[in-house]
Amino acid sequence: MSSSEYKRRRRRLLKAIGPGSVAILSAAPERVRNRDVHYPYRQDSDFAYLTGFMEPESLLVLAPGRKQGEYVLFCRPRDEKKEIWDGRRAGVEGARAHFGASEAHPIEDVDVELPKLLENRERIYYPLGRDPELDRRVMDWIQVVKGRARAGIRAPEELVSLDRVLHEHRLFKSSSELKTMRRAARISAEAHRQVMRACRPEMWEYELEARFVQVCAERGGRFQAYPPIVGSGANACVLHYVDNRHRLVDGDLVLIDAGCELEGYASDITRTFPVNGRFAHAQRELYELVLAAQQAAIGKAVPGNRWDDPHREAVRVLTRGLVELGVLEGNGKRLSKLIKEERYKPYFMHRTGHWLGMDVHDVGEYKMKGKWRLLEPGMVLTVEPGLYIGGEREEVPERYRSIGIRVEDDVAITEDGNEVLSADVPKSVADIETWMAG
Repeated sequence: MSSSEYKRRRRRLLKAIGPGSVAILSAAPERVRNRDVHYPYRQDSDFAYLTGFMEPESLLVLAPGRKQGEYVLFCRPRDEKKEIWDGRRAGVEGARAHFGASEAHPIEDVDVELPKLLENRERIYYPLGRDPELDRRVMDWIQVVKGRARAGIRAPEELVSLDRVLHEHRLFKSSSELKTMRRAARISAEAHRQVMRACRPEMWEYELEARFVQVCAERGGRFQAYPPIVGSGANACVLHYVDNRHRLVDGDLVLIDAGCELEGYASDITRTFPVNGRFAHAQRELYELVLAAQQAAIGKAVPGNRWDDPHREAVRVLTRGLVELGVLEGNGKRLSKLIKEERYKPYFMHRTGHWLGMDVHDVGEYKMKGKWRLLEPGMVLTVEPGLYIGGEREEVPERYRSIGIRVEDDVAITEDGNEVLSADVPKSVADIETWMAG
C-alpha cells in the first residue's frame, strides 16, 4: 500500500473518533514457538491497516487536533548489535521519515510520554478486552494523568471499543485493497491449478500441500493465510482437517482449502476433485449439487441483498437436492418444513461464507440493529457451501458415504453485482476433468 493510502485511513479514523478523543493500538507481540525460537512474525491487522509498520514492540497513538501532530508512533530504536542478529529496524527516525509519523519516541519512553497524550482528552478508543496487558497499561496511564489534577489537568473518563469504529472501516475495501486481493486470489488460483494437475493416486496429502505452498511462494505469496487443508476420502468430512498425512487412494476425492496471504491480505479458495482425474457417478451427483448451490449463492451476493441471502439460497438448493438424491425423506412440497427443521444440518453444518480481508475471517458486523446487514460495494466475502457425509451415516445410501465436498470462491461486491476474484480455478466437472487430463 502507498503512504497516501495509510494516511487516508488514519485521517478517516481521526474524523470518526472526533475531537476530545485519543486512539491507542499496540503491535502484535512476538510468539515463542519452542524455547528461543519464535513463530514468523505477523503484525496485528488493525495496527498494520493504519500504519504499514511491521515491527513488534510498537504502539500507535492518534490524537485528533493535536497541534504537535496527530500521529504518534512508539517503536524500538536502532540498535546495531541487535540488527546484526535480527535484521534492520526502522527506528525512531524511520518511523517519521518512512512511515509518516508526525512524532516518534523509543518504546522505552512510552510510560513517560503517553500520559501526556491523554491530558484533557475526554475518551480513549482502544481494543477493549483484547489484550489484558494493554488494558492494564491504559489504566495505569489514566492514573498518572489523574495525579496531575491539581495542575488543572483532566483525565479521560470514557473508554470506547476501537473495534466498533475501525472494523467498519476495514470492512469496505478501497481500490488499492481490491487490487492486492485480486493478486492474492490469482496466485492462489494458480497454485490450486498446479496442485490439481499434479495430483496422482498414492501421493501423500502433504505432497499436495507442499506443491501449493511452493507455487504461491514462487509468485510472491510466501505466507499462507491459514494452514492448508488437504483432506482426501473421509478426511474431507473434517471441516478443519490439517493433519495432511494420509496417502491418496485411487477413486477418492480430495478437498483442498488453501490460500496465500499477500501484503497482509488473505485469499481463501476451496476445490474438491477426484484423485484419479475422473468423478465416479455418485461423486458427480453430490459435487454438481454443491456447485449448483454455490452458483446460486453467488447470484445472491449482490448490492441490496442481505448478508444471509446467499446462505439461505445455498440451503434451499442443497436441501432440495438431498431430497432428490434420497438422502433426505420428503418432497418439494415439504421443502420449507425440512429447511425450518434444519434437516440438512447433519450434512451441511456451517455458514456459507464469511468476510475476507486482512484476516481470513475478517472483521465487520454481520447484523445491524438486529437484522442481517445489506451487502454493499467494497465488501469481500467467501461463498463456500459444502456437503459432508461421514462413513457412519447409515441412513444415507452407501454410495454417498465418506464423501466430503466444498467449493469456495472469493467474491467482491461491486456497484452492479459482484466479481469472483478466484474464478481462474476450474470448478465444473468437465473443466476439472479436462484440466487434470493435461
